[in-house]
Amino acid sequence: MSQVIIASQLDEDFNQVIRERLASLHPQAQVIGVPIGVPSDLPPHANILLLRPINVRGYTAPNTPPPGWPYGAQWVHLVSSGIDFYPQWLFNGPPVTTSRGSAADNLAEFALAAIFAASKHLPDIWVKDSHWNFTPLRPLKGTTLGLFGFGAIGERLAHKAQALGIKVIALRHSQAPFAPGVEAARDIHDLFARADHLVLAAPLNEATRNIVDRDVLAGAKPGLHLINIARGGLLDQEALLEALDNGRIGLASLDVTEPEPLPDGHPLYSHPRVRVSPHTSAISTNSRQEIADTFLANLHRYLRGQALENLVTAPLNSR
Repeated sequence: MSQVIIASQLDEDFNQVIRERLASLHPQAQVIGVPIGVPSDLPPHANILLLRPINVRGYTAPNTPPPGWPYGAQWVHLVSSGIDFYPQWLFNGPPVTTSRGSAADNLAEFALAAIFAASKHLPDIWVKDSHWNFTPLRPLKGTTLGLFGFGAIGERLAHKAQALGIKVIALRHSQAPFAPGVEAARDIHDLFARADHLVLAAPLNEATRNIVDRDVLAGAKPGLHLINIARGGLLDQEALLEALDNGRIGLASLDVTEPEPLPDGHPLYSHPRVRVSPHTSAISTNSRQEIADTFLANLHRYLRGQALENLVTAPLNSR
């Protein structure tokens, strides 16, 4: 392919990283910045589109594509791992790929940090004066981590947790085998009943929306630490508040909610056993390079007519 023109919704500092990396891969390639949101009026010769999430912070894209879509685009690459942030019509045109796995280590480390914080009472044990009280800290070794979802994030997290002596049990939709040492849960009730810390890392779709409901939470191991780094829609938040109040759930660390952001005054903000972070677990100081790595690896395949990786085949996946 002689001409490569990439229309990118990424910030200019991200675009510059890609330009610098393209210099050796395809020197004639161009990266043109375009506005975020529903793609419209793209440069006529742009054959690749780098797309940011569209349906975010209360905005929902129209049900029909803009006039002229897909313009000259022959391939669309999403800078996110999940696809629930995009309208359905996006997946009915050129091939669409995701950045699945690019932030898996970041997400796994965030979940592990939440587990450390809960077990070691951080930051509550920091002292500011001479009144010291000794607090027994819970060891991680010998505890059980439950994983609801076992994609790239689950694999990375399981590996890191096992290195700390944590037992890992998991539940996934597919029948693919788990990593060595990871035990399969019988079902979601078995998973919640056995875990000390439980991480939600599954796709959000019609089958998984509000799958963590009152019934599931009622059967959780008493004092369970629930961590959600996937999608807020997996969890019935009203049921979570009830389970926190009755003591069945000991702590909830939520990097995702529904909606995002939660409105001011929402009870999850003020509950003493809830930690809310602003959907930041996937973002790192290396995000520019991580996104570039995933995109350029696929560009290498695209230029050689090879099959693309992380191709969207069923538009109801998540990260």
